[in-house]
Amino acid sequence: MSDLKKLNKDFTIADIVNDVRERGDAAVMEWSALFDDAVGTTPPRAVPYGDIPTDAIVAAAQNVRAWHAAQRPADVVLEVQPGVVLERRWSPIRSVGIYVPKNLVSSLIMGVIPAQEAGVERIVVCTPPSGAPAVAAAAALFGIDEVWAIGGAQAIAAMAYGTETIAPVDKIFGPGNAAVNMAKLLVSQDVAIDLPAGPSEIVVVTDGDSFEDIVAQETAAQMEHGPDSRAFVVRVGDDVDAALAEIENYAAEHVFLIGPRAEALAPRIRNAGSVFVGEYSPVPAGDYATGGNHVLPTGGWSRSTSGLGLESFMKSVTIQRVSKEGLQRLAPTIEALATLEGLTAHRATARRD
Repeated sequence: MSDLKKLNKDFTIADIVNDVRERGDAAVMEWSALFDDAVGTTPPRAVPYGDIPTDAIVAAAQNVRAWHAAQRPADVVLEVQPGVVLERRWSPIRSVGIYVPKNLVSSLIMGVIPAQEAGVERIVVCTPPSGAPAVAAAAALFGIDEVWAIGGAQAIAAMAYGTETIAPVDKIFGPGNAAVNMAKLLVSQDVAIDLPAGPSEIVVVTDGDSFEDIVAQETAAQMEHGPDSRAFVVRVGDDVDAALAEIENYAAEHVFLIGPRAEALAPRIRNAGSVFVGEYSPVPAGDYATGGNHVLPTGGWSRSTSGLGLESFMKSVTIQRVSKEGLQRLAPTIEALATLEGLTAHRATARRD
């Protein structure tokens, strides 16, 4: 891609992703020079530097670790019928990439700690150069040293496809702006991603016109993430079901409930990344300190997608064991369905004699 084309900004996120896929380090650094004033010919490691609130970071990480450790899925073994035994075994993903937006140490915690708890072998962090020293310093607290000072779509592409300097990963995690999310969706054709996470959004649900100060606090906190953040207010009147339908239609990242009628809706809400209940459950508590993961689906994706959990960093394999007698019992089913589908070689496997 020519420098003139880039300087004219006549490009798409797909152009950035494809350029990094084709040209590796050189493309990463050219795009980083354009967007972040980066210098050099190879992606730089982030160097830990500066004062960070170590005690607060460690305290937040402890809660995240405790909550995610409790989510470990159990392996399952079942004899479906005599001679037919199935096993579902969970194991960690081998390598993951964690995208950390500029200076958001909390997002580092939300990605790195569950990955460690799951047993991931290699954890790669990419973060924009501005703010990278603080992110690297926080990562060092958890023994993570592969932190790259690159951001944006070029960072997502580098983790997905690899460059001469950065080895590719098996799955990419982390929130980001519209460009980062688009890059994640594009690379998801070739490498797994967690979910589209960002821009931030909230639905504040309140009883009528009550609690206006808290409503203002919660909406202001979400809008602080940037001009593309979204905040909606639902006021619960006599028609509680109508309020619930409105909440479900938004399918928002965060839902905050305050007031008796609003709080009573918590068990009925399906379409939300995370639900916060009551006056003393501000959404920023979940962003930083409760232990719940703040990487959550946005843009309506909560209709079908969950926020990050321990299982996001793991995968399952099904093991199947069939004895001679078990296969004899299964044979009529195999043969009938294979015949229906016209697959004669499938049908032949039902009899080993």
